Amino acid sequence: MQPMRATMESVQYPVAVSVRYLTERYRSTWVLPEGTVPESVPHNTAARHLELVLEAWSRRTPRTVRVARNLAVRWVEEAPNIGIDPDVCLLEPPPENAEDLGSLCTWRPGQVPPPLCFEIVSANHPHKDYTELQDRYAALGTQELVVFDPLLVGPRSLGGPVPLQVWRRVPAGLFERVHFGDRPAFCEVLGAWLVPCGRLLEIADDRAGVHRWQTEAEFERAEKERERQARIELERRLAALEAQREDHRRGS
Repeated sequence: MQPMRATMESVQYPVAVSVRYLTERYRSTWVLPEGTVPESVPHNTAARHLELVLEAWSRRTPRTVRVARNLAVRWVEEAPNIGIDPDVCLLEPPPENAEDLGSLCTWRPGQVPPPLCFEIVSANHPHKDYTELQDRYAALGTQELVVFDPLLVGPRSLGGPVPLQVWRRVPAGLFERVHFGDRPAFCEVLGAWLVPCGRLLEIADDRAGVHRWQTEAEFERAEKERERQARIELERRLAALEAQREDHRRGS
């Protein structure tokens, strides 16, 4: 009897694999650029939306947090020009002088690595956002890194492009990619879901994105609408009571 040959159809491949490798504490190519790096409109829109949503959440949460945009983060005291500037990041706990912070240097007292960072993939250098970012954040000590590709400009050669990647530091201390695709992913730092919605990345209490987090302006508009609806309902009830009284007077 001839032994069965394994075919592509018969071999069961895992849904996901984990690849682990060592990375340096820093590289010479990780020098922070001088000046402001230009942003495209889609890039700025996606980053600004995340910033506004997180700022609104920071005012409601009992946690002591602060949201930063394009903040230079450095972790090598002997090479202070080495670092990264996240599109959006969460400072928890924030330094005492957070409102005046020019850069975050983790070797200074009270300045710790941001537990959560967001990067928006840029059409100008998409390969970097798919191949280099995780090494920097692994060296920095970030707990979670979220990479959002709203325009799907990432390289196909690396399995992409995909709207959403999530990297997380697992209990063993390793920095692993735990999500890569177009579906919602859970963010442990926020205790909420990350939901890709076209050119925006929404944050929600549920996987379906029904109860999404709002910006301060959206929250205020929703509150005014609730008040308006409450007034309408009150006026409707008062009108109904008045009509009942009028009917009662006519009947008597």
